[in-house]
Amino acid sequence: MYLTDRSQPVEADTGQDRRRGPGRRVAPVVLVLGTVSLITDISSEMVTAVLPLYLVTTLGFSPLGFGTLDGVYNGVSALVQLTGGHLADRIRNHKLLAGLGYGLSALCKPLLLFAGSIGTLGTVLALERTGKGLRTAPRDAMISLSTPAENQGRAFGVHRAMDTTGAMLGPLAAFLILRAAVDGYDAVFGVSACVAALGVLVLVLFVPGREKGTRAEEENGPDSKPPVRVRETLALLRLPRLRALAGCAALLGLTTVSDAFVYLLLQRRAGVGEEWFTLLPLGTAVVFLLLAVPVGALADRIGRRTVFLAGHAVLLIAYALLLWTPGTPVLVPLVLALHGTFYAATDGVLPAALAGIVPEQLRASGLAIVGTSQALARFCCSLAFGAAWTTWGDGPALAGSAVGLLCCAAVAGMVLRPAGGTR
Repeated sequence: MYLTDRSQPVEADTGQDRRRGPGRRVAPVVLVLGTVSLITDISSEMVTAVLPLYLVTTLGFSPLGFGTLDGVYNGVSALVQLTGGHLADRIRNHKLLAGLGYGLSALCKPLLLFAGSIGTLGTVLALERTGKGLRTAPRDAMISLSTPAENQGRAFGVHRAMDTTGAMLGPLAAFLILRAAVDGYDAVFGVSACVAALGVLVLVLFVPGREKGTRAEEENGPDSKPPVRVRETLALLRLPRLRALAGCAALLGLTTVSDAFVYLLLQRRAGVGEEWFTLLPLGTAVVFLLLAVPVGALADRIGRRTVFLAGHAVLLIAYALLLWTPGTPVLVPLVLALHGTFYAATDGVLPAALAGIVPEQLRASGLAIVGTSQALARFCCSLAFGAAWTTWGDGPALAGSAVGLLCCAAVAGMVLRPAGGTR
């Protein structure tokens, strides 16, 4: 079982005979979707950068309370991904579902101005993550369907690099707003809402309404095939390689500590001042931005399995540094560099691995299955890590995650091991 098999299943039509031009060229829709993600991530990361400190220091949440909200923040989108992916395949309009998702997230941003309790915040964050869940699989399906199989890693790398540019600018914008505004948190939430609306506008105006159909649809018309049914989506689980990929993504997700906890741990270990806290995600984003495209291209050449597992090995090193390195100034750039490298080696490589596994007409559903398995596992990890931190402290909680990650990576390496000498 492996991720880099270049042979295609009978039902998977990547449409390479329909796509001309240089193999390394990135499709225009990838660049436009990257622009939408860039703008949207500025908005989202403005909120994400201040949320841990806002909840823990301003509203007085415990690590367990924050872990619960962080779990909701990530877990709800996981459940909705399945719905978004299936509906996008069913109506054969990925842009429509992606637009609904982006729009819902944008509408939730100003509601953060009025949320002061854990119940209200949980509801708003759940709605915002519902929007993310609706848009993720259709967006990634548009990227995948516009790119030949052998260049999937590069295409997703380009998109993730643009997405990460927004993730880099968002914390910087939040930092500047907090320093300049009297009611800093309210100002961050307000500006975030305006930026999110701009992202929706770009999607509506510049992303094509419908992608090119499959070969059968081009020959017989877009309505030649009946809508995709739920049982066809569930039948994807019969594909052994898809099951292995989804299972390994979930297994590794169970031990992947959320970004917010990593930054809180880094602040405590290195003594980072609260006024600098919002810049910590910026370090991760810079490294991710620099490495996303070259690492994606590397995955296309040497194997996505190898790069995916190497990314988790890098994350394990970051955990070890947080556990055992003295709180010196060099700890901050080291951990952030490793954190960004982890995302460059995993975030775009995982969906790229599905190009030769899932047929075109079910591409969004396949992406949703794998993405949901990973996101639900990370939801459980957030709850468990918050509970462990509250009960035993941050050190034992992180040590448990590190040991778990080492064991899960070993299992994933065996499950995804190349067969017959193929990388």
